[in-house]
Amino acid sequence: MTCGREGVNRKRFITGEVTAGRDRQIKDRVQHMIDYNIISSSSKGNAIVLNKTILLDVGVPFKSLKDVYSDLQLVLCTHQHSDHFNKRTIKRLAQERPTLRFGCCKWLVKDLVDSNVSINNIDVFEFNHVYGYNDRLITPFSLPHNVPNTGYHIFIDSLCSDVFYATDTNSLDHVGKIGESCTLYLIEANYTEQEIKERIKRKEEAGEYVYEYDVIDNHLSKEKADKFLYANMGTDSVYIYLHQHEEKEGTACALSLTMQYTSQRAKNRS
Repeated sequence: MTCGREGVNRKRFITGEVTAGRDRQIKDRVQHMIDYNIISSSSKGNAIVLNKTILLDVGVPFKSLKDVYSDLQLVLCTHQHSDHFNKRTIKRLAQERPTLRFGCCKWLVKDLVDSNVSINNIDVFEFNHVYGYNDRLITPFSLPHNVPNTGYHIFIDSLCSDVFYATDTNSLDHVGKIGESCTLYLIEANYTEQEIKERIKRKEEAGEYVYEYDVIDNHLSKEKADKFLYANMGTDSVYIYLHQHEEKEGTACALSLTMQYTSQRAKNRS
């Protein structure tokens, strides 16, 4: 039995302080519906596998995919930066899995072909169009960055669950309804605004190069991520911060300010 996207009551909201045990519990409960494997999420490389069949980004060496590549059915590419698009790995994937399908927007087609992916295996997407792959519906959407970039909404009908994936962007203000009440949010929270101000001040005082200005222009702060999550999460939703500056990649979290969240949503409805 399958279900539609609308009106699905997916999971209970998880509350309480975040601890290592709580993180494990949250991950177990999400994986009960959506099996996910965060292979890497950092400036050194990005790759996430959903339900053993969908690869989000290919920014890691092929050896990092050795336990998962044989089951893949679809690779979703976002943008050309090497920590998301490793040409050597893509070339090896195309060699080992000659029928594997790749999905991307038009700006990555040439890079895929140059990486020996057959043009017949490339599905070229347009923003906000829905693309069906068996029981999965893929909707790409625009993400502002310093190169053209794509986020993805992925609905898995057989699980009555959906995933929102967005990283390497400085804003989610334009996303709209596609970001509402998803089961699982995989979302960038690269820095806190206070922490990056302190890093900038230290470097300016020391006369060092301040790359953090570029970070602010092209990556999502935790504050912006939280604002988006508070505005869009349903009572069933769970989120995972990605691409964090500190060594905390792939940590599953629950909102610890549940009472404020619930109160604010109630106020918004009144």
